[in-house]
Amino acid sequence: MAHDIFRTSRRAVLGGLGAAALGMAVSPATERGFPALRAAPSLLAARPRQADTPIWALAGANLMFKQGERAKLGFTNELPVPVVLNWRGLDGILASEPLVSRSAISPGAGDTFDLPLRQAGTYFCELAMLGDGRAQPTRGLPLIVAEREPIALDRDETLLIEDWQLRADGTAVAPGTEPKDATPVYTFNGKPKWDIQLGSNERLRIRFVSAVQRSVIALKIEDHDCLVVAFDGQPSEPFVARGGVILAPGGRADVLIDAKATPAGAPSSILLHDGKQARPVGSLRVSNAAPLRPSALPPPRSLPSNGLPARLDLKGALRVELLLGKAPPDWMAPASFAAAGTPPAFRVKAGRTVVLALTNRSDLGIVFHLHGHHFRLLDRLDDGWKPFWLDTLAIDAGQTSRIAFAAEYAGRWLMESVATDWTAPRLVRWFSIE
Repeated sequence: MAHDIFRTSRRAVLGGLGAAALGMAVSPATERGFPALRAAPSLLAARPRQADTPIWALAGANLMFKQGERAKLGFTNELPVPVVLNWRGLDGILASEPLVSRSAISPGAGDTFDLPLRQAGTYFCELAMLGDGRAQPTRGLPLIVAEREPIALDRDETLLIEDWQLRADGTAVAPGTEPKDATPVYTFNGKPKWDIQLGSNERLRIRFVSAVQRSVIALKIEDHDCLVVAFDGQPSEPFVARGGVILAPGGRADVLIDAKATPAGAPSSILLHDGKQARPVGSLRVSNAAPLRPSALPPPRSLPSNGLPARLDLKGALRVELLLGKAPPDWMAPASFAAAGTPPAFRVKAGRTVVLALTNRSDLGIVFHLHGHHFRLLDRLDDGWKPFWLDTLAIDAGQTSRIAFAAEYAGRWLMESVATDWTAPRLVRWFSIE
């Protein structure tokens, strides 16, 4: 299965998969208590040799845990506006669900979170739910949950990819507003580029986390095969992404790389494609020193299952059509959302399969995100599905995609939708599992 978007068009990027914390190896803590998170003003070194950019950031603790642990977290809002924490990819944790279970946290106030981390994977916590059009853009934190079973690898790195619209004076334009003369800039773990050095035959796991606001991107490491082993926190059947790893905003992908020496120790370029051009954003260099081991590790097995169902009952599924783009009915801005005052998109009994037909009526790509559950992307004839799970999907202009999920967790859950344009508003709806 290849996704060769480096030879295709913007349309192909949007029609593709749709789909650390920063720069550190994963070493889960053994004692928990209440690590302190805070939303606070911060600075970003987005441009070399130029003044730092003021932003708002989630900071204060590295969110690294082991599967089966409970993440007990304290949180304080030090910003002048209300915020909610949006935990992307955590299945079935209703107590953390923003807007329907958790109200916005006022300036100067705090909250606590108790998250049972039943599933291993790469997740993301963001402040952007209420962030459109505000004074500053925001940045979040990856959440890493390590597998109970050891994985055969040497290093485990997380790469957080973010984009910013910067004015000439270095200030940043918040998403949901007109960028005008601003210049798009990407950062990697908070820096303008990402360079990494490996030993020959060293196996590296990279957890790609796209905090890019509106664009579908792809990442490619020249001279090396990226073996995809997980999407959006859930194990997939391993495959080589020969054309690049495609990520929708908020999407995540785990890849394995077995480092191999290049002629004369030349670095391999890391390229980012945003649907318009491929740009170098860093390099991977393999040391000329003695190899880490005589030969590469054996081909890896699939990551351990998180217990998602092997089969979905499509014949008995509840089928729902959802319209996206061009003022879709019943979708609203998060700041205006109130579940008590709006009807759900659908209601379903717990245990039943749901099939959603997502139709994009706009002339832009639309990114759809499902809360509380992961889904399968169905084949065209609904006679099967792709061999991976997702919680986020990019849908090309004028297209319909069908997804299916098991309605496993009772409660009220959100769905998010946003067009692939910096000025586009984020919209939400909710559904009920009973």
